[in-house]
Amino acid sequence: MRPLPVPALSETATALCIIFILLVPFAGAGISLINTGLGRSRSAAHSMLASLCILAIAASIYFAFGFAWQGYIGRPAHALTVVGRQWDWMAAEPFFLRGLRFDGSSVSLAAWLGMLSVGLAALVPLGSGADRWRLGAACASTALLAGWTYPLFAHWVWGGGWLAELGVNYGLGHGFVDAGGSSSIQAVGGLTALAIAWILGPRRGKYAMDGMPTAIPGHNAVFVLFGCLVALMGWLGMNCAGALLFTSTGPERLPLIAVNTMLAASAATLPTAGLTRMRFGKPDASLSANGWVGGLVASSAACPFATPIGALMIGLVAGALVTFSVQWLESRLAVDDPGGAISVHGVAGIWGALSVGLFAHFPDRMVNAAGGALRSSAGAGSGQWLAQIVGVATLIGLVLPMTYGLNWLLDRIYPQRVATEGERQGMDLHELGAGAYPEFMTHTDEFTQH
Repeated sequence: MRPLPVPALSETATALCIIFILLVPFAGAGISLINTGLGRSRSAAHSMLASLCILAIAASIYFAFGFAWQGYIGRPAHALTVVGRQWDWMAAEPFFLRGLRFDGSSVSLAAWLGMLSVGLAALVPLGSGADRWRLGAACASTALLAGWTYPLFAHWVWGGGWLAELGVNYGLGHGFVDAGGSSSIQAVGGLTALAIAWILGPRRGKYAMDGMPTAIPGHNAVFVLFGCLVALMGWLGMNCAGALLFTSTGPERLPLIAVNTMLAASAATLPTAGLTRMRFGKPDASLSANGWVGGLVASSAACPFATPIGALMIGLVAGALVTFSVQWLESRLAVDDPGGAISVHGVAGIWGALSVGLFAHFPDRMVNAAGGALRSSAGAGSGQWLAQIVGVATLIGLVLPMTYGLNWLLDRIYPQRVATEGERQGMDLHELGAGAYPEFMTHTDEFTQH
């Protein structure tokens, strides 16, 4: 028996949802600017073109196959019955959005939002593969993410899947809850970024003969910081639209969502600026920018249900986690992540998902992402925390090996890293035939002999 669908949006909620979805592309624009600014100048045009291509591939593949696997609450799906309980594993929608009426219904808005969200998730690995990831390989990897990895996990969270059903089937709070995509968009993208960084290996010259990392500063701090401001607009739209569509949040909570989003980003910037000042004597602009985006990422899951004080705490922890994670990955694990994508989107996204169990205060009557009307939040505390842990364990134990395996196979068929000469020359000249700054930018050879 399929769960009941989430009630249809009111006319007011539908109009607001459309407006907020129109803001979501700003998140992609902001991430693209940040990725480009944190890379080398000789790869700037390549990074921006790759962003456009990734968005195009993600939208096309999601249109063809992705939404068919993701689906929406109450729509047809493939389910298994285990010990008398039904577990929803995958949607069963027609390919190419056939039969879907774009009439302002919840399902049509969810498909539209999904087409934008999958592009944002696919942009995240571009930051970890900067300066060495071939354009064709990035497009092929995006097709895998948009056609399988993203829609599968998004169905489990947003399409009435088994993670959302943890509350209905096992009484674990309201099931796994993620209003704006801390897990389904950000953590999936961040874990894919980790897989890409592992497969590509570090940039040449990043590590000396003794294994110590060498600083390779981003070429344009203005791009990075401006990208943070642009991304804020997109996150406001994404968090509000996701809450309306996937948690049955009413329009009356939209101001709270906006306040929580802004507070989390603001609070996350402070520890990064403070910690880098303590370490280097002056605040670091790129790490502070990463803290800002990390706060946005962490805010998404609990944004309709946390108090402003809770959002402040979520942001403070996210900023500290991003700061220490960037250093730990670079120094201890020798993972070269020029854009900080793994820490900002992966680590902060996982923290955002866990924070629901700590800071969320659910309304007395809530319709969860499995379509079940839950009348009271009593007892949701420990059960909700456990549901969030199960979701995070699924990300680390299933999504990470799956995305790594898919990209490893792709690398065997179509090598993903550019040739040594291409990396020395720069991605712009090697793959595009022209640089982003041909009239006034000169380059020095930063390579060391190995």
